[in-house]
Amino acid sequence: MILCMTNTLGELGESLSHVHTTVVLAMSADGKISDSDRTAARFSSSQDLAHLETEIAKADAVLFGAGTLRAYGTCLPVRQPDLIRQRQTHQKPDQPIQIICSRSGEINPALRFFKQAVPRWLLTTQQGAKAWEHQDAFEHILYLPPSATNWAVILQTLLLMGIQNLAVLGGGTLVAELVQQNLIDEVHLTICPLLIGGQTAPTPYDGTGLPINLAPRLQLIQAKTIGNEVFLHYRRYRPHED
Repeated sequence: MILCMTNTLGELGESLSHVHTTVVLAMSADGKISDSDRTAARFSSSQDLAHLETEIAKADAVLFGAGTLRAYGTCLPVRQPDLIRQRQTHQKPDQPIQIICSRSGEINPALRFFKQAVPRWLLTTQQGAKAWEHQDAFEHILYLPPSATNWAVILQTLLLMGIQNLAVLGGGTLVAELVQQNLIDEVHLTICPLLIGGQTAPTPYDGTGLPINLAPRLQLIQAKTIGNEVFLHYRRYRPHED
């Protein structure tokens, strides 16, 4: 196991490029990604599952929070042979890296996730890493700062470690941190035909929120309907790039 400290921006110097981040989530018609108990949101169709797998297959790594992992107990690996062949054609390993973000590092080692044939990394604090330092569950452990998370620094560290395309699968608090730090490039949202409700049920974008005048704008790239689901693909709208 290799322990890696996230560098400071000064140590990284000039940014060579940036990690392309894509949020991929399914939500209910009233904008919930789970219920108030934060149970696994298994309400989307087989078409949405195939869509999710396709987006995962494009990524060098997949990032999601420990809460999402606790709810599902597993990650979604690339299983379709044609998607695996596409990765091999681009000289990529069969499976993208699965990166778990957990400040506490409190993850049940008995989860089926740890038996899946995927590369696993952990983003945690130095305190959170202690339970994992002498185990082989994670190939790399990257330290989060003890206070506010500077995702620009973390993404640059991931870039230097070979990750150029990152799929972000939630939860809403993690997505909110990335949005508020202006680090989301694309969003894929599947709207599913049910109403969940609940004031405490998580949404694709939680956290403290932003005033309307500071809310990031999105450009709709594609909208399509399959059965009773609507698949939306947005790109972050950056006026200076026009």
